[in-house]
Amino acid sequence: MYILIGVVLIVALIAWFYRAAQSRSGIAERTGNAASAAMPAGMAVAYISGGRLFCKTDNGPAREISSPYIQQVVDRVERSKERNAWKQGTSFQVAAHGGVRDFEGAGAGIQFRSALFCKDRSLIYFLSDNAIGGLFSFDLDTGVELRLLHKQRLDLSDLQVDASGSRIVACSAGPDGVSNIATLDVEGNQFREVTAGDTIDAAPAWVPGEPDTILYQSAGLARSPQGYVAATGHATIQKLNMRSGSVHTVLESSTHDFLQPRVSADGVLHFIRRPYERPGYSAGNILLDTLLFPFRLLRAVFHYLNFFSLMYSRKPLTGAAGPKVQADIKHIILKGRQIDAEKALRKENAINGVASLVPRSWELVSRTSQGQETVLATNVADYDLLADGSIIYSNGRAVFSLGRGGQSSVLLKEDLIGDIVGRTGVAV
Repeated sequence: MYILIGVVLIVALIAWFYRAAQSRSGIAERTGNAASAAMPAGMAVAYISGGRLFCKTDNGPAREISSPYIQQVVDRVERSKERNAWKQGTSFQVAAHGGVRDFEGAGAGIQFRSALFCKDRSLIYFLSDNAIGGLFSFDLDTGVELRLLHKQRLDLSDLQVDASGSRIVACSAGPDGVSNIATLDVEGNQFREVTAGDTIDAAPAWVPGEPDTILYQSAGLARSPQGYVAATGHATIQKLNMRSGSVHTVLESSTHDFLQPRVSADGVLHFIRRPYERPGYSAGNILLDTLLFPFRLLRAVFHYLNFFSLMYSRKPLTGAAGPKVQADIKHIILKGRQIDAEKALRKENAINGVASLVPRSWELVSRTSQGQETVLATNVADYDLLADGSIIYSNGRAVFSLGRGGQSSVLLKEDLIGDIVGRTGVAV
């Protein structure tokens, strides 16, 4: 009986992998980069895609920003790889904790996390790997990069500069799942965290006309008795006066997340609203875990035996050190939510012919001081409110400009777009 069930499961898994491969092939055909659309005069857009930073300031293709710091790290890793090539396939490749040392360049996995326009022709961005993070400025004309702040376990995102161009507010993440709001100046000095608690505080923004006041999204954490994060609460919008230390809730709902609060010069609040997904463990999860238990057990036994094979025979049970894991477009994370990209590209709403990676229920909303709300756009993964009052937003695969009448025009297209930031009045 068990043998029959095992055979059926193996056949089902083979069929599933075949369908997934066919679907991924279709996605590859559909998500190829398309030509960029017309960019309004004086506008610049920067965006992060796959951990890389791109900037577009005219009607030509987007320009990738190449960090000299990353190149230095890559060169250093290559030299280390050459020095340690003789250790490959020997017991010297086994680390003290039992893992396998990777001399192929894994240490060069530095990615762009966030960026902002600081001056007309410069960017400030944050780079990080698994251990070290750094804040850098980059001159778009000369390509000169300056290191502003660099230290271990520094993890910044959601960079925003104030109206004076002298202070930055950002999300500062810690190793225990908590993130706080932090401020610093544009030279990388006077770093301090201004919020605390067992929460995820993120996406801060300065309030126009109130130099010491910021808005940010905040979600509480629920932990297991062992201290692990078990669930995340709904995201609310909070307002903090840094001078007095007072905090009050601007928007809150048990059924929705409110993300990325921004206030325009005329006092209108903008934010992304999406349904809150309550954590749960259903009977379907229990059934799936039960069915997959034998395969997970075999995988654990294999890695256990592979370790001893490396220790005593200096050879792994697989060729070389096994295949390297590559990023899969099927499962991606956007704004803290796992997205099934294959399903989204098949079913979600297309904007100007560009399929969306996020659901229609992710709405960009404006709210007046009287409480009147207007849905400006749907399928919104990220957006930016520019100084002249114009809005750009992304559905995960393109950046759009939102017109006064609610029409959306394509500015650029890319396979996978994360954070976006824009600026007007840029000389080209």
